[in-house]
Amino acid sequence: MRAEHLRLAGIGAGPANLSLAAMLYDHAELPNLFFDRKPHFRWHDDQLITGATLQVSIFKDLVSLSDPTNQFSFLSYLHEQGRLYHFLNAQFTSVPRSEFRNYLAWAAGKNDNVVFSETVECVEFDRVFRVVTNRREVTADNIAVGVGTVPWVPGFAQPYLGPTQFHVSEYLSRSKDLRGKRVAVVGGGQSGAETFLDLISRPASEGPAWVVWISKRRSYFPLDDSTFTNDFYMPDYSDYFYQLPEGKRTEINAAHLLTSDGISDSTLRAIYQELYRIQFIEGAAHRFGLMPSRTVTAVDRADPGWELSLRHNDEADQTKCVAVDALVWATGFRPADKGFLAPLAGRIETENGEFRLDEDFAAIWDGPPDRRIFLQNAARGQRGLPDVNLSLNAWRAGRITDWLCGRRSAEPLTSFIDWSAKNAWGPQ
Repeated sequence: MRAEHLRLAGIGAGPANLSLAAMLYDHAELPNLFFDRKPHFRWHDDQLITGATLQVSIFKDLVSLSDPTNQFSFLSYLHEQGRLYHFLNAQFTSVPRSEFRNYLAWAAGKNDNVVFSETVECVEFDRVFRVVTNRREVTADNIAVGVGTVPWVPGFAQPYLGPTQFHVSEYLSRSKDLRGKRVAVVGGGQSGAETFLDLISRPASEGPAWVVWISKRRSYFPLDDSTFTNDFYMPDYSDYFYQLPEGKRTEINAAHLLTSDGISDSTLRAIYQELYRIQFIEGAAHRFGLMPSRTVTAVDRADPGWELSLRHNDEADQTKCVAVDALVWATGFRPADKGFLAPLAGRIETENGEFRLDEDFAAIWDGPPDRRIFLQNAARGQRGLPDVNLSLNAWRAGRITDWLCGRRSAEPLTSFIDWSAKNAWGPQ
C-alpha cells in the first residue's frame, strides 16, 4: 500500500477513539486514520446478557455532549435505522447495552477512517511519527492511543483459565453448559451482579444446581447515581481534579469508587426479587449463596472442579474452602499493554504507573511541542474515575480536536458546586 502522511494516526477503535474519529470526520484538512487489530468491531460482546443496560445517559454517546449536531450521534443512529419512534415508545429507563453496542458498531462502519484487522506493531519518531502496522507504514504529525483495557484475574488463577474457570468477558461463550453445576461468581460490581442474576434466573431444570456470589465488599452496594454525585462526571470537575496533588487524587478515587463501579438499583432489585422467588415461592434456598466481605486467596484443582480458599475480611481468623465445578471471575479490567510505544517510552514522563498527561490529554515528553501523543482512557489517576467510562468521552475528544484545529471551543457551564477554594466566592 502507498505511504500516507496523516495529521493524526489513531491506535485502537474502542469508544474513546471512535469519539475522536467522529469529531474529526468532517475535517478534511486533518487527514486521520484509526487502526484496530480486531477483525471487526467488538465491545464487551460476551457480556451482553439479555436485560443488561447502560449505567449512563443516552446523551453520553460518542459526540452529543460536545457536538449535538454531529452525524455520529445516538439519535442519528436511531433515525438512520428508522426506529426513532419505536425507541421512544419503548420507554426504556436505561439503554439496552446491546443496542448501544450496535450503535458503536454502526459508527465504526460508517466512518471510513476506521480500519480493522490491522495491528500497530510499533511507533517511532523522527520529526514525525512513523506508525508501522502489519499491513503498511504511515507517518503522522500526532498519534492518539485508545487501546482500552484487558481482563484481569488474580495471578494465582491465571494458570487455570479455561472452559470451567474464566473471566466474565467470556461469559456468554463459556456459560452455556452449566446445567446442574456448582458455580461461583467472584466480584461485587455490575458485571458480577449481572452474571449472578443470569445464572439464578435460569429455570431450575436448565440452570446451575448452586450459585455462590463472592465479593470483597461488605455488601452488594448500589451505584451512586444521585444528582450532586454526578457533578463528579462534569468537565470542570475533571479539570479541578487534574490540578490536585497525586496523593489527594488517589484518596478521592478510592473514596468515590461506587460512583463508577456500583451496581444499578434495577439489577439489585431484580436479584433480590429472584432470591425471594427461589427461597419462598419455589422453596429452594439451597440453590444460591451470598458471601460478601470475603477475599479469594487461592484456587486449586479439585475432583471434580475447583476449590476456592476464602478469608473473611472482618473476621480475619475465619477461613473457608468452597468447592465448585465452574468459576466466573468478574474482577474487572486493567489498562491494555502499550508495547508498540516501546521506542518512545523512555522519552515520556510517568506518574504512578501512568504516562503523565497535559491539560489536552497529551503525554508530557521530550519531543517537539507541536507533535503530540494523545492518550485516552489512560489517566484515571490524573483525571479521576470518569476517565475510564463513557461520561467524558465526547468532551475529551472535543478538547483534542480543538488542539488539532488550533482553537478552544467554549466549555460547558460549570457545576453549581464551587469545587476549589481558589475561586472567587460570594455575590458577584
